[in-house]
Amino acid sequence: MANLLEGQTVVVTGGARGNGRGIALKAAENGANVVIADIREEPPEGEPTHVKISDEMDVEAAYVECDVTDLDDIEETLDVADELGGVDALVNNAGIFETADDFFDATPEDFHDVMNVNAMGPFFFSQRAALRMLEQGEGGSIVNVASLNARQGNGKAVVYSMAKAATKLMTYALAQRLGRTGIRVNAIHPGTIETPMTAGVPDEMMERFLEHVPQGRLGQPDDIAGPAVFLASDYASFVNGESITVDGGYASGGGITVPFDFYPDPLE
Repeated sequence: MANLLEGQTVVVTGGARGNGRGIALKAAENGANVVIADIREEPPEGEPTHVKISDEMDVEAAYVECDVTDLDDIEETLDVADELGGVDALVNNAGIFETADDFFDATPEDFHDVMNVNAMGPFFFSQRAALRMLEQGEGGSIVNVASLNARQGNGKAVVYSMAKAATKLMTYALAQRLGRTGIRVNAIHPGTIETPMTAGVPDEMMERFLEHVPQGRLGQPDDIAGPAVFLASDYASFVNGESITVDGGYASGGGITVPFDFYPDPLE
C-alpha cells in the first residue's frame, strides 16, 4: 500500500479514542507523524494512541492534553506539530454528544457545552492551523468530522445536530475562503460508528436503525479513517468543499427518524 501521507504531520483532535484513534493510527500507517490532541490520554481501547504509534510504526507521535475550546491549548498543540515538521493536515474530530436527556431538559449550559466543543472548537482550530499552514507556504488540508445528523437532524440530539450542521457549513465556507491559498477543507459525515460515544444507545433503537443500513452492520473507526486519510492526502488534491457520507448506505434510502416512542413525555 502506498504511504499516502509520507513525511507529513497530521494533528487529530479527539485522537485518543474512538474515530480519532482510528484516524490517527491510519495516518501513521500511511507515513505521517501524528499529534494527538485530546482531553484524556488513556483510551478504553488499550494503550495510549501515541504510544502505540511510536512503538509499532516508523513515525513520530506526540500527545498534547488539549481542550479544543481553549485557544492556548490549540496553540500549544500546533507548537508540538511544529516540532515534528509543521502541521500539514488537521482533522477536527473531537466532539461530545447531547448532554441533556431531551430537548425539553436542555439548559443554556448544555447548549453552550455542545456547541463550544462541536462548532467553536473546529472553527478556532481551523483558524490557527490555517495560519501555520500559510506561514509554511505549502498549503494543507483540513478534514472536519461532522455527522449524518448534520444532514437530517436527530430529535434525540437537537443541539448536537445544530452543532454538526454548523461544522458542515463551515466546511463549505472555508473551502471558498482558503481555496486560493492551497488549503483544502472537506468533511466526513459518519453514520452510527461503534465507539465509546455510541455505547449507550439502547439496543432496541440500534436494532431498528440497523434494519435500514443496507450493509447490515455498524461502522467501525477504521471505516472513517480511510476517507480521512484520503482527504488529507495529495490523492484528493482537487477535492475541496466536499462532504463524504460514511454510513453503510443508510442515507441512500432517506434514513429514518428516531421512533416517536423513544421520546419522553415532557408533561409527565
